[in-house]
Amino acid sequence: MSLRRRTVEVLLTAGLLGTVLAPPAAAAGHGRGQLVPLRVATYNIHAGSGMDNVFDLDRQVAELRSLDADVIGLQEVDVHWGDRSQGRDLAAELAERLGMRVSFAPIYSFDPAVPGAPRREFGVAVLSRYRIVSAENHDITRLSTQDPNPVPALAPGFGEVVVRVKGVPVHVYATHLDYRGDPSVRTAQVADTRRIMAEDQESERRPVHQILLGDFNAAPAAPELAPLWETLTDVEPGGPTYPALDPVQRIDYVAVSKDTVRVRDAAVAETLASDHRPVVADLLLRR
Repeated sequence: MSLRRRTVEVLLTAGLLGTVLAPPAAAAGHGRGQLVPLRVATYNIHAGSGMDNVFDLDRQVAELRSLDADVIGLQEVDVHWGDRSQGRDLAAELAERLGMRVSFAPIYSFDPAVPGAPRREFGVAVLSRYRIVSAENHDITRLSTQDPNPVPALAPGFGEVVVRVKGVPVHVYATHLDYRGDPSVRTAQVADTRRIMAEDQESERRPVHQILLGDFNAAPAAPELAPLWETLTDVEPGGPTYPALDPVQRIDYVAVSKDTVRVRDAAVAETLASDHRPVVADLLLRR
């Protein structure tokens, strides 16, 4: 299996319309100590299908555009995966249609069914209005859904990008934790996540702005998530996210580093464009 990180940059061609939250406050200046606004979102796009299990990328584009977010973490992203998403490259297509840059981190990458066709891939992605300075696809513990006899093992699909927001470098991570009722794999994934994020902190000479976006497949009070809240703040959007129709639990998250990022506001968007609802948050970055 050949795994790679693919980053595609698309020039912004149009403003994004519509909001879920009030427009973010303008930065109070560009000097040290000032706060820089950033709107982020996370959305499990269900490989382009809605709550009705009908593939319809047009309605997901409309939903993503309405969020008016600067940075968006996506889960369940197909790239030439198969018939369920019409063999399309959802990461590149969403970026192009929204006028954003994209970095795609495959969890799975398989040879094509037909020689010469693109590789079949599935994973997470980050869309950004800001230039992606660097990107990496980290390994975390996974229990493969493609192996008939899986065992927990390190595998790719924990995406990280660094974007520079009005001069402020921001590390953005996109993740999709294990869905099974047994929390043991999620527990290992949280430990891996904290290790990777701590290494990023240690590699910098100043405090690092970190934003974790993803489908954690666990409730906020789940014991396996508790270690995350030691260093991260849950934006607490005030409502459940799954399933999209009459949701009963919150398993989709925006979490930010406690010391460098403040939360202005957060909300869950009501939509049936996927089987999850997106979370959007207005943040303030400390310079």
